[in-house]
Amino acid sequence: MSNDPSRPGSLSRAAHPRRRGVCLVLAAAPGGGKTSISRALLAEEKELALSISATTRAPRPGEREGVHYFFRTPEQFAAGVAAGEFLEHATFLGRSYGTPRAPVDAALAAGRDVLFDIEWQGHRLLKAAMPEDVVGVFLLPPSLAELERRLRGRGQDDDAEITRRLAVAREEMRHWDEFEHVLVNDDFATTVAAVRAILHAARTRRSRQPWMGEFVAGLVQG
Repeated sequence: MSNDPSRPGSLSRAAHPRRRGVCLVLAAAPGGGKTSISRALLAEEKELALSISATTRAPRPGEREGVHYFFRTPEQFAAGVAAGEFLEHATFLGRSYGTPRAPVDAALAAGRDVLFDIEWQGHRLLKAAMPEDVVGVFLLPPSLAELERRLRGRGQDDDAEITRRLAVAREEMRHWDEFEHVLVNDDFATTVAAVRAILHAARTRRSRQPWMGEFVAGLVQG
């Protein structure tokens, strides 16, 4: 068949309509590995960009405004919530986090995928706000012993903080069944490959390609 885009059922690569972007949510309990998995995804998936959240926590060494987070005072954050500027917002370990609405809307409309490194509360709210756009993946550790080993391996927290994070992790994992996809992160490369497969499948969903009906009609009509 000819590749002339003027003929019914023809679609050149250059004329290929833009699909709508995907919101990929990667969630896990503390120490579940979502930060490392996120970095690998961003390195391998050029159409994927990280959503920059707003937070009330203080910047860590090396973190930059607008690159890692939008750092806000509790008063500024509350004002943004009142003004409807966030798609979702939640409090975790005493700090507030939220996803600014405007940049996400713009990215999806332009056919770009957005990666969200958020907790289950944020996923629930994001799914309610954008049910057709959100694909959720929850990462589980292979065991509690391995989870504790990972937390201690960071070398940043004392025993009391480790105990607190393990308690938070148990509570986080109770919400695993709110996600469409659940993976046990016992092998890094395997987990990255599985999340990439989920993303690729989401990109080709019929609902993300509204132009496909007209294209197929041209194919079947000869």
